[in-house]
Parts: sequence; C-alpha cells; structure tokens
Amino acid sequence: MEHIRLLLDIGELNWVFKDSADSETLLQNIVTMVARHMKADVCSIYFFDEKNQELVLRANVGLKTDSIGKIKMKLGEGIAGACLKNIEPICTANSLVHPDFKLFPGINEELYKAFLAEPIISKASRVGVLVLQRKEANPFSEDDMLALRIITSQLAALIENAKLLTSMNSYIKQIAAIDWESQSESKFIKGKPASRGYVYAKIAVIEDSKAFDDLEKMSFEKCTLGDFTRALQSTEKQIELLQKKVEKNLTDAASMIFTSHLLILKDKTFINGIIGEINKGKNPPDAVITTSKKYIHIFLANPNEYIREKAKDIEDLAVRIVANLVRDDIKLPGVKNRIVIAREFYPSDVLRLSSEQIKGAVLISGGVTSHVSVLARSLSMPIIIANDPALLNINRNAKILLDAEIGNIYINPKRDILKEFADRLKRKAKNTPAVMMPVTKTKNGLRIQLMANVNLLKDVDTLKELACDGIGLYRSEFPFLIRSNFPSEEEQFFVYRKLIEGMPGKEITFRTLDVGGDKILSYFQKTKKDNPVLGLRSIRFSLANRGIFAEQIRAILRAGYKANLRIMFPMISSLEEFIAAKEVVGQCAADLKNKGIPHNGAPQIGMMVEIPAAIEIIAELAGIADFFSIGTNDLIQYMLSADRSNEEVAEYYLPHHPAVLRAIKKVARAAQSAKIDVSVCGDMANSAAYIKFLIGVGIRKLSMNAEYLGENQKIIAVLDSKECRQMAKEIVCLSRVDDIEKKLWPDKPIN
Repeated sequence: MEHIRLLLDIGELNWVFKDSADSETLLQNIVTMVARHMKADVCSIYFFDEKNQELVLRANVGLKTDSIGKIKMKLGEGIAGACLKNIEPICTANSLVHPDFKLFPGINEELYKAFLAEPIISKASRVGVLVLQRKEANPFSEDDMLALRIITSQLAALIENAKLLTSMNSYIKQIAAIDWESQSESKFIKGKPASRGYVYAKIAVIEDSKAFDDLEKMSFEKCTLGDFTRALQSTEKQIELLQKKVEKNLTDAASMIFTSHLLILKDKTFINGIIGEINKGKNPPDAVITTSKKYIHIFLANPNEYIREKAKDIEDLAVRIVANLVRDDIKLPGVKNRIVIAREFYPSDVLRLSSEQIKGAVLISGGVTSHVSVLARSLSMPIIIANDPALLNINRNAKILLDAEIGNIYINPKRDILKEFADRLKRKAKNTPAVMMPVTKTKNGLRIQLMANVNLLKDVDTLKELACDGIGLYRSEFPFLIRSNFPSEEEQFFVYRKLIEGMPGKEITFRTLDVGGDKILSYFQKTKKDNPVLGLRSIRFSLANRGIFAEQIRAILRAGYKANLRIMFPMISSLEEFIAAKEVVGQCAADLKNKGIPHNGAPQIGMMVEIPAAIEIIAELAGIADFFSIGTNDLIQYMLSADRSNEEVAEYYLPHHPAVLRAIKKVARAAQSAKIDVSVCGDMANSAAYIKFLIGVGIRKLSMNAEYLGENQKIIAVLDSKECRQMAKEIVCLSRVDDIEKKLWPDKPIN
C-alpha cells in the first residue's frame, strides 16, 4: 500500500502545469505520470463524446503516437466502452480473450494483454476512461485497482476541464469569422448578519461582468508581444500562489478551484487567438479582451449551466492578464483589504476571496443560514445580507463600516459613528473572558455539555484553545460543496481522519451528506430543482445515490477507527428511512471487516430531528436510534412553512412559536424515556432566552459555532436549572406568541 499513499500526494498537481504548454501536453504529462507510478507499459485517456455517444483516444503513452484522435469506440464497444457504459472498472489478465475486446490493427495493442480500465466520472456524468496495460507476465492486482481508482477520482475534474477546452476549441474554429466586437454621501442600510464581525474598509463591487465591462471601456498604452508573454507568466504564478494559499489554509478545500484558470492559460487555441490578434496589429490588452469575449459568448450560449459558469473564469482571467500587462500604467480595482459587494457568492467564491484577503462582504441575496454564510463564519469573514440592489451602484470610492454583529451597514460613516464603533470594540475586548472554565455548569451545579459545530478542519484549531466537550455536528457536506466534483472515499477519509486526530478522545458526531435546499452542488444538476427545500435533499439524496452514500460511510468508519464516533442522518421522516440508512452503515462495516481494513465497527447511530413527521413518531424513533439532535433551523422552517432564506416571510420564522417549543419538549421527553442522548445544534442554542428554555425541558447538550462557546458558558453559569424548568413548564402552556415573548424577554419594552 506504500505506493498508494504516494499517489495521494498528486491531488495538488501544481507541478503538472509547469511543463504543459497546452491542454494536449497536460494530458500527455498525466498519462506519462500515471504510467510511471503504476509501472504500466501503456496508459491512455479516452474522452466520451456525448453527442456521438463514443469514446475518443485523447492521450497515450506506450502505443503508436498517431493513434491519438483516431481510435474511436461507441459507448459499450470494446473493454473501455463497456467500462464506461456500466460505470464499473474492468480488470483482466488477458484482454485478447475478454468478450468485449476490440482490436485496432497497427497500434501494437496486442503486445500488452494485462488490461485495467477505470471510468472517469465528474458531476455524476461520464467524462471518459483511464486505461492501463502491461505485458502478460505482469498482471494487475487489487492494490493496482484501488490505486487507479484514487488517481482517477483526483484527476476527474482536471481531465473534465481539459475535455471542455478541447471541445470548445473545435467550436471556436467553426465561428472564427464572427466579429464579437461591433458617491460621497453618508447613508445607513439595515441588513441581516450572516457571519459576525466588524470591519471598516473601501469597497469592491462584483456585479456580473462588471470588472470585465470596466476593462472594455479603458484605453491602454502600447504594449508588445514580449509584454504579453511576460504577463502570461506573471498571471500563471499568481494563480498558482492563490491555489497554494487555499491548500495551505484549508486542507479540505484542496480541490483545485483554480484548475480551469490554469488550463485556459495553457490552452493553445486561446493563447494563439490572442497572439493572432496581436500579429494583426491589435494592442495586446485589446487582443486579450477581444479573444476573451469570443470565449465568453460561447460559454454563455451553452445550455449546460456548469459550462455557462466558466464564463466567469474567462472574465477573471482576462482582468488578471490585462492588469499584469499594463502594470504601473493603470491600476485595476482589486479586492485585497476591501469589502466586497456582490449579488451572491458560491462556496468557491468565498474560498477564493478569502485567499485574496478581503475584509468582509455584503450580499444582495442569500439566506442568513445558507452554506455560504456558514463557510464565511469558519473563515472569520464578516458578511451581511442586504436586500438592496442599489448597493451595486454606489460610488466606487466609498468606504463602508460593517457591523455584522447586528447587520448594520454605514456608507461613508461620519466621525461620531466611527468613534462609537471603536468604543464598542474596546468594551467587547474588556468584557470577553480570557479563558473558559474547564467544564460548563449552571449556578446550582447541573452539568451542561457544550459541543462545537464544525465546517472546516480550520475550525478545530480554535477548539483546542476552548473548553469544548467535543464536536456535536460536523457538517460533512463542505468538502462536497467547495469542490467541482464528488470527493472520493480516499479524499474524504483524509479530511475525516485529520478532524478526529484534532480532537483526540472527544466525542465526534458526523452528519452525513446534507445537500439540497440552499446547499446546491454546482456540479450535480439533480440538486437544482424548483422548491429544493422540499425536494431530493439530505438523507433522501443519499439513499437515492447509494454509491456516493456508501463511499462517505466507509470513509467515516475508517477515519473513526478507535475513536468516539457517532453518525447522524439528516432530515429523517420515517422509521423506514432511518432503518434503510442504518443498514447501509452495517453493510459498509461488514465489507470493511471482510477486507481486513481497520475501522470503527460499532459507532453510535442517531438522527437529526427537523421534520414535523418525525415529531409524531418520535417515541418509535427513540426505540431504534442511539441519539437525537434537534436541528432547530430546519425544524422551525418546516413546522411554520417559512423558508428561512426568504426575506419576505422572515416575520413568520419564529423560534418561539408555541408549536416549535412544544415539539422540542416532546422530543426531549421521548429521549429521556428511552434513555438516549438528545442535543440541540441549531441557532436557538446561541440565545440566552432559548438556552434557559432548552435546559428547562431537559436538554443537557448544546452544539454551536466556536465563537459562541465562551459567551454561552457565561450565560449558563448564572442560570438555576430549577428556575429554567419552571419557566419552560409555564411557556409550553401558552398559546400566543406575544405571551411567550413576555416570558422569554421580560425586560423587553412593549411596543
């Protein structure tokens, strides 16, 4: 298994780009690298042509070089075609006698009988096949099959981007003849805090193609072809540095989010297109803009949403190249040390902008509890959601103050506002406890466990300095959300193991993949549906995609070897769902045991309580689950039919609605009767009034973001559990929201 561990290091692949003049050379370097690692005589990459439903050889080492582009097979034809059709690897010691073997005379393939084919899948779609061949005396083993599966999963996104550029270049040649050219006033805006913090800085507006549009309006000093070449080199170094920063700071985000940028820089058609315009007499910056516009139009015209999104990569790349071309002659707007204003973010945008050192952000749309907001909290990036499109048009020289603690935005704030802001920071620093007590208890000595919600491995570093009892919720979807393809079992295992090693001996609860709703996988079209909150999400997605589910469970079980491991299923609505999901865990554990792979064979298995249907059968569920975790955010949303990301129904999203509070008490009582563990992991665990109620109904474990641990420990320390119990008893008897408000916040002024 030593060479397999070595192969895991190729995930970064930065060095591959250095010797690649274009996407074809990149593919050739990949097959050469894989052949060397796998000690194979032949290595080939086949692309799948969806339109013609056939495989085409695009890169090869070991066979005759003139076979590239000429060898074609229909889906299902030949061993490679059968491999991709069934999406299953094929391994044979003698390919000549395999029923699917297809001979291509003249390329010497018959000399290499040992044959191993692995499908290349990205975004749940067929990309192609990676094939290895050896002479008959050296057949492939099970270790070889595992190693190739790891390599293929790591290369899938990279190969898909190369395939995309190859197909686009063909289209570009067909349409080459087409001509594609032809505030200083102070103001206050109220928004909603999405990620806490204070920041004061200049702005940078990112609105659709705004940066690229601004580029088109500029006039530039005369540059040379040599200047363009140097600008390309500088741009490549900048992007590689950005990628390395992401990988250094966010190990679980090392998914090559700048892959397409690097591939475009290496693309012969793109670069030659620019050089061609320069040779015609066009100034290099204008040549970059002209050629980029062609690509942008092509991408935007494609019906595939994923490809349309690539237009943003071209825009970003064009701005970077031109900025490096003109150097000191002009300063293009950047984002470093600025507050970014944008209509929306994708998770990859958050990572990219974090690596470019922005100070904070204002988003015009998006839910306060969306995955982007959660990710920003892990990166300590203050964000406010403000439903005011006019922000996109504010003066580019404006400075704004974000108070993301309460959601206030001050545009060009006056001196008294800045002084108040500075004074508030001083008071907060003075009142913040330097350290937490080792354990959390109420005033009368009742032990309360404070657990942490974790999104990224980076979060664990913070927890080491706090009195945290464990991880009550690891949101395992983040390695999925921030990538451009599904992470393999090995990649998940790597992340999960680091998480567990970071909290030795502590209880770790993994929530299985929770996608859908506001957590969309950009590379998986099936999660993009109308009304996604009620669609194929969470455990429904996992049970409908059991191959993906099983890979995640195996990775969790392997990572949890000799650890205090708990597995939790989200959005359970029936006994059958829970049992079906639990059976997958059992099957995966049995499979790992049969293969002799170290793993945790007896994790605690529980569920999120967040669906009204589960409340009605909670006693029966308590009989088969090892623990409950009440996800109050979704529970409120589903119980009150109020989309938590929809500003128009925000007034209906009430955690203190009597139906919600009674449901929580019912779950707590069912757990107590069945003698199983019950916790709360939603935002209700971050409010003093709600904490008092939760302790009153019997909740003894709260899970929250690390930033709340210290202040919540202080809140709990002054509570008396008997008083909490009496207050909760009185509240659940109330039927009106305003009466409940008076009980929870007795000092709040009455309007």
